Amino acid sequence: KNFGCGSSREHAPWALSDFGIKSVISSSFADIFYNNCFKNGILPIIINEESVLELSAYSKRQEEIEINLENQEILYGNKKIKFQLENEKKKRLLEGLDNIGISMKKTSSIDDYEEKLKKDKPWI
Repeated sequence: KNFGCGSSREHAPWALSDFGIKSVISSSFADIFYNNCFKNGILPIIINEESVLELSAYSKRQEEIEINLENQEILYGNKKIKFQLENEKKKRLLEGLDNIGISMKKTSSIDDYEEKLKKDKPWI
């Protein structure tokens, strides 16, 4: 519960990423940590406590657990758990975008703004 509490700076997601962790499943996350995960390519999944316990027990069998981001589901054995995710956060992960990558997708709009600014306020 409340995974990432006290470790909200980007160092915590960086450490998880350095270990090769791509997703963390919990019943709740600290807000800042949760948002920093997306900035660092980690998928934090929120599911109910009962499902967390069931998934944890299943993991002891050391069988594969699959996370399908596109369909927003966790697959294990013959079971499936759906999870919710904001579209923008999902898109960020699917496209591998960090904050700079998101800005770079808007270069055309930024260039248009800069040109308009030069015309409207040439003294700047």
